[in-house]
Amino acid sequence: MTDLIFVHGMFQNPKSWEKWVGYFSARGYDCTVPAWPLHEGEPQALRENPPAGLGDLHLAEVIASIEAAVAGKARPVMIGHSVGGLITQIFASRGLISAGVAINSVAPNAMIDFDWGFIKNSAIIANPLKGNDPVLMDAKTFHGAFANTLSEEEAAREFERTATHDSRNVLRDCMGADGRIDVDAPHAPLLLVGGEEDQIIPAHLTEKNFDAYTDAGSITEFLPFAGRSHYICNEPGWEEVAGAALAFIERSVRAPGTATASSLV
Repeated sequence: MTDLIFVHGMFQNPKSWEKWVGYFSARGYDCTVPAWPLHEGEPQALRENPPAGLGDLHLAEVIASIEAAVAGKARPVMIGHSVGGLITQIFASRGLISAGVAINSVAPNAMIDFDWGFIKNSAIIANPLKGNDPVLMDAKTFHGAFANTLSEEEAAREFERTATHDSRNVLRDCMGADGRIDVDAPHAPLLLVGGEEDQIIPAHLTEKNFDAYTDAGSITEFLPFAGRSHYICNEPGWEEVAGAALAFIERSVRAPGTATASSLV
């Protein structure tokens, strides 16, 4: 049985992977969904009572917590979303996983995009004037920035089910040394998925992320999905995304390191 680690991103916790765990468990994968530090529990409870010290959480602590979840597993597969996607890219570069799927991934090496949604949302989260105050997610912001392809009613329901507050320092650190990868080095097979309606990580930034990889002996693929937001893993049609991830993992793990970098566009 193949070990599969799911890594959530900012403003989410393991609750956001429930559907995917069911999907992959039914197909023979042994799924683990570690919570970031200070992200354990029900999202509603975490919103109503933000954990003490949440605003002081840093990316290095998150990475260390995921490393602990991977320890003892024989190079598992990893699927990550947003910051979890960046962590998946980091683990692929370190040889800690056998294959990775990074969905709407925060790009490494301080890559940015001039899309207005990216600039606006990044500035709100990383705002240096806010110090270490955590970012408090609300239903309106969740709909407008995170789940913009959903109706107001659908977004409100998903906000209640999965949304959490988060630390500005995690995103700040993604833009620094802890978010760096040697994109010229060999790496585990990696699929980068982009949602074309994403207001937080534009799909063309994900494509730029893909284009940065240069090792011709490593499998690197890019797959955009039309009509999908940053909430791609839970919005209608998530099964199509999960199916693409499954197909990539199964062909990559069967024959790792045998293909050249390629785009599925």
